[in-house]
Amino acid sequence: MARITVEDCIDKFPSRFELVLVASNRARKLHSGESPTVEIDNDKNTVIALREIAEETLTSEKLKNDLIEEYQTNTFSEDEDINEIEDNSNENESDLTQAVPNESQQDDENNDDSLTDKTLETSPDNLEKPSDEDKVQDL
Repeated sequence: MARITVEDCIDKFPSRFELVLVASNRARKLHSGESPTVEIDNDKNTVIALREIAEETLTSEKLKNDLIEEYQTNTFSEDEDINEIEDNSNENESDLTQAVPNESQQDDENNDDSLTDKTLETSPDNLEKPSDEDKVQDL
């Protein structure tokens, strides 16, 4: 059989990127020992993966799901696991609302800080008095 190209498989997936991801994942699985669904014909794993996609010996949905499972880090075997995570997130949200001061308290603190800054800026000690030498130089 003649070599297969990406163009031969592009009609099976909506984008080239998705095709490349799925084909590379399938080639890795073939390399790790999974049996191919087409004849090997002394081809490399990437060519075998593309031939499987072109001949549709594996469905595109199965290939997509295999790819997702490969990168998925969390798996939930029971609904209890999901409920436990939701319960923990609700507890964490209530803890966060108690720890964060409300906006009016923050505004009051900000206003107090800005008042002290203004009083420091206009205090008589901070004002510079021009000396006679500065006046002469300005003329």
